[in-house]
Amino acid sequence: MKKIKVTQVKSVIDRPERQKRTMVALGLNKMNASVEVMGTPQILGMVRKVNHLIKVEELA
Repeated sequence: MKKIKVTQVKSVIDRPERQKRTMVALGLNKMNASVEVMGTPQILGMVRKVNHLIKVEELA
């Protein structure tokens, strides 16, 4: 599996509670915070749900 770098680029203020919890589950809690995670199907599903709030980069 590939590693991906996920960066929060938009705020979770005024977003549904489900999206807020997804961001916390990804490990993102501040603007411009980044995490490196494995690209498992579960993680990719979470990324797809909040793709309007984050930026995703594939790592080598």
